[in-house]
Amino acid sequence: MQNQQDFSFSNLTPDLILDAIESLGIYPSSGLIPLNSYENRVYQFVADDNKRYVVKFYRPQRWSNAQILEEHEFALQLAENEVPLVPPIVFNGQTLFEHQGYRFTLFPSVGGRSFENDNLDQLEWMGRFIGRLHLTAKKQNFVERPAIGPATYLDAARDAIIQSEMLPDNLTTAFFAILDPLIKQTKSVWHAQSFNSQRLHGDCHAGNILWRDGPFFVDLDDARSGPAIQDIWMMLSGSRDNQMLQLDTMLEGYQEFSELDAKELKLIEPLRAMRMVHYMGWIAKRWQDPAFQHSFSWFAEQKYWEGQILAFKEQLAQLDEEPLRLMSGL
Repeated sequence: MQNQQDFSFSNLTPDLILDAIESLGIYPSSGLIPLNSYENRVYQFVADDNKRYVVKFYRPQRWSNAQILEEHEFALQLAENEVPLVPPIVFNGQTLFEHQGYRFTLFPSVGGRSFENDNLDQLEWMGRFIGRLHLTAKKQNFVERPAIGPATYLDAARDAIIQSEMLPDNLTTAFFAILDPLIKQTKSVWHAQSFNSQRLHGDCHAGNILWRDGPFFVDLDDARSGPAIQDIWMMLSGSRDNQMLQLDTMLEGYQEFSELDAKELKLIEPLRAMRMVHYMGWIAKRWQDPAFQHSFSWFAEQKYWEGQILAFKEQLAQLDEEPLRLMSGL
């Protein structure tokens, strides 16, 4: 298996990719079209059976085999319960394979158009879909997959930022003068709440949804355990009033299939803060990957870090505000 410290996807050549796919008895008849993915390497192709497929090569050391297989099991359970998403293809009882040190999985390729998260009809439909997803998710717990929480999303992210040495020296004092209080306050609000942890999609935002006569998920790569509200809040956008309307609309559909504890609304802003810090830490941790330097070049610019200081100040203030509430009650 590849060593993470000297790991590079540069060895993942077209010939290696084709050999890996053909080892499963699938023979591409088209070129390999790279799809948008930063953590992994994902390619679409047409095989000689005239079907479209997607092959996904996993970044070494991110997830263990057991963690990937737990994600696959979850996806297959959801598909079995007719929750619309793309499960991995099973070959001889297996979904995860290895070729020359790279782990990979094959999926059927599906098409669709972008999800419109400002469309209330689609949001209500999305609420029903997440409710169905959670109905299956609650039937058992993850054993291998980690949980969403401050240790990973705040503390580890802070360490990654420091280790990346990307923070401009002249902003160091101002940056940590706001980041550290944000982390402290987020932990305080988070730990003050109790919630039932369950299996989650984990990264439920518009970019991970296709619309094909209804919502369709294509990726469970960030599946973790945590509060149910995690799979709902990232669909919210705009002003506070808009977010409350969107929340009402989604939960009207959601509660046809699953119940949400109203106390979890208090976790929305801590979860938002954790995502902000975690996203920055994620880029910092992956900065040596040329794909990250190409796609996130602004991470090396002073104005980005200045913008983050302002965003963190605003989010710290938001943590002191009343949590979002439902206009219709819950």
